[in-house]
Amino acid sequence: MDDQQGAADRVVVGVDGSPSSRQALRWAVRQATLTGGTVRALNAWDYPQYHGALGWLPPSSGDEDELEARAREDLTRCVEETLGTRPPAEVRAEVQYGTPASVLLRAARDASLLVVGSRGLGGFAGLLLGSVAQHCAQHAACPVVVVREDTATGIGDDG
Repeated sequence: MDDQQGAADRVVVGVDGSPSSRQALRWAVRQATLTGGTVRALNAWDYPQYHGALGWLPPSSGDEDELEARAREDLTRCVEETLGTRPPAEVRAEVQYGTPASVLLRAARDASLLVVGSRGLGGFAGLLLGSVAQHCAQHAACPVVVVREDTATGIGDDG
């Protein structure tokens, strides 16, 4: 029972800056506040795809630190804009290298809950469920909550 309670206190949430990921972050913080838990807000970074005459080209070696730093700055700004500087639950913002789904699934292995927005910043606006949310819902080792952009939570909402 103690192991279950310890796991119940860890909520992982994917944050890419999209409106639904901001709602997911608000939802995760509200849940953590209710359970006395902590929130691990994650953003994934990866090398952009460069194409040239020979196909895919990796970026120059100095780009890695810059890409990670930019992802960290974006995540920090997004968390502060969404929750303010003093959220009601502990929030640890982290960036990790990899695809969003793989980063979230790896982090959720020892979590009690994985929270994702229904749609991220991908290019298919007509989809009701984005590919990352769908992949996480199908493969996570813990329960998954998919939050839509228009779901009201009361934390950090303007209205």
